[in-house]
Amino acid sequence: MEKSIRKSLEIITTTPAVISAMLHNLGDEWVNSNEGENTWTTKEVVAHLVVIEETDWLPRIRIILTEGVQKPFAPVDMQAHFEPARNNSMQELLNQFAVLRTRSIEELNGFNLQESDLLKTGLHPVIGEVTLQQLLATWVTHDLSHIAQVARILAKQHKMEVGGFKKYLRILEQN
Repeated sequence: MEKSIRKSLEIITTTPAVISAMLHNLGDEWVNSNEGENTWTTKEVVAHLVVIEETDWLPRIRIILTEGVQKPFAPVDMQAHFEPARNNSMQELLNQFAVLRTRSIEELNGFNLQESDLLKTGLHPVIGEVTLQQLLATWVTHDLSHIAQVARILAKQHKMEVGGFKKYLRILEQN
């Protein structure tokens, strides 16, 4: 259990710095570009991370630890990040994400989780019962997924310029 939490913390603790290193001081053309129709910009991805940090991970962990399956998780609003992306600069979003994540890590550490806690369950509105361990693993994987998405969005801004090298750059073909 200790190993599982420590392993999760190794990723989720560094995510804000990784995302910031990728996007800090990039121009508007970079942060407002996407992968095509109905895809997110890097700015929208960061706004999504902010919204999820406020509404998903810790609120759901609290429910698992205090109420279990008696209180279902609130569904994630997959539109909620568009307004913050419009109304904040990239730097403001990066700063907000870093502050929120620091608070989340502090609260998570404050729970002093035991191995038995990882088996406690909550009720996801679509999936059904999920364990705390599954939620923590999803948090890590969600972070890594969005790091990869940001890299892919940025890489695709040069898709037309790489010429024949495109066949060696699998990131340009991923969605």
